[in-house]
Amino acid sequence: MSTKGSASNLVQAVKELSIEWQITKDYWRDVKSIEFEEKYVGRMPDHMVRALSVMEELDIILRKVRKDCE
Repeated sequence: MSTKGSASNLVQAVKELSIEWQITKDYWRDVKSIEFEEKYVGRMPDHMVRALSVMEELDIILRKVRKDCE
């Protein structure tokens, strides 16, 4: 799979997680749910952006390696 395909999968997975979390919050409403959201779910978009940036850098490096090997 290409890095672009993986990036697309990551974006989709984070979107799905966000939707599922909103549904879960309707049933799980206590201190631990708030902690979980702050510690994990709330940070997910920032982590995704960083991961996408790294994936883009890797794509550039891989293209250069392929070109150099031709």
